Amino acid sequence: MANDDLVVGLDLGTTKVCVVVGERNARGILEITGVGESPSTGIRKGVVVNIEATIKAIVEAIEAAEMMSGREVSACWTGIGGNHIEGINSRGVVAIAGQKRENREISKEDMGRVIEAARAVVIPLDRQIIQTIPQSYIVDDHRGIKDPLGMIGVRLESEVHIITSSATSAENLLRCVNRAGFKATNSLLLLQVLAAGRAVLTPEEQDLGVALIDLGGGTTDVLVYYDGAPYSTFTIPVGGVEVTKDISTIKSVSVEVAEKIKTESACCWEALLENAEDILVPGMGGRPPMAIPRSHIYAIVKPRMEEIFDLVKQKLDCLGLPRPLSGGIVITGGGAMLAGAVELAGEIFKMPVRMGVPIHFANLGGLVDEYRSPGYATAIGLALEGFKRETEELIEHEPLRPLLLPKRNSPNVFSRIGSWIKDGLF
Repeated sequence: MANDDLVVGLDLGTTKVCVVVGERNARGILEITGVGESPSTGIRKGVVVNIEATIKAIVEAIEAAEMMSGREVSACWTGIGGNHIEGINSRGVVAIAGQKRENREISKEDMGRVIEAARAVVIPLDRQIIQTIPQSYIVDDHRGIKDPLGMIGVRLESEVHIITSSATSAENLLRCVNRAGFKATNSLLLLQVLAAGRAVLTPEEQDLGVALIDLGGGTTDVLVYYDGAPYSTFTIPVGGVEVTKDISTIKSVSVEVAEKIKTESACCWEALLENAEDILVPGMGGRPPMAIPRSHIYAIVKPRMEEIFDLVKQKLDCLGLPRPLSGGIVITGGGAMLAGAVELAGEIFKMPVRMGVPIHFANLGGLVDEYRSPGYATAIGLALEGFKRETEELIEHEPLRPLLLPKRNSPNVFSRIGSWIKDGLF
């Protein structure tokens, strides 16, 4: 079955693999028609540690999404994240190609050359560039230009944010996708937290300055937008798995039971404990079930969540931004669904905090209830980014259509109005 109209986002996480299947409808809008997920045991902090387990998780998640959408998937836009990701800012400069002053109009070729100049940074042999995001351009001495196409100038500079990753980690992720029987579209890997930002951040927040905190299972990935462009990306090597392990170790329950307690009953904000009932936990090894006060779980969970937010705050404080992040903090990912996470983050960062959920401004339709969750933010963002790139490619290669001009002898609207007035008055 042809599936040129399909756009699939594949989010490979430490605790689960998420997939969304989108279709381009008759109005040219992306509609989500299928979602799927499966437990992930082959990835740790963004790095493949078990290829066969990762392949199995990919196949199960995509098959679940295929069954819901009724379509067959062959290719997907794949994300990458983890502790091996690094972001750096760079600058490039080129001369405008035209020889004469009237010909020094900035073209797409000039913009491509200046981006390549900015990409010419020295990185270790074991690392590779996975994405280059333009921040702004400088035409001669005029700064803060977002799109210089068509402007006249002598010198063009670009400020860019470059995302690098471990070369072997990226290669292993691509290998897992290919061996699962699918193709990573254009053989590209997209930064997961950047994709999540596309799904949950508004343009106003990006212009004001905002920090997106993606609370994943193995890591916490952070993306800082400033003046409408990515300014910094970094990763904290602590995530929701540590919260689960803390509950498991202190309360002597299995990891599976601890995960269920965390997702269904845990909180990290004391006000939510009012009138809270005890948690009934099944006993291990034939022991009878035991009741655990929710206050005990709160005392375990809150310190770990405070640690994560404190580590992020320390990194943000070291950025030295010219002005505060007026757009505040947005938290997303599976960890954002922990009760009280928004309130605790607000107390630590001392600025407005909201939960990042793929919502209406992302211009999506389809199975809204299924993907309206922070856990699907990255997969939705990957599909949106893929949809944007494929649409741009279609427009670029579509032949120009002749303009439908009126016949020379056809009367225009003004002559018609004149006739009506003449007929009515005389």
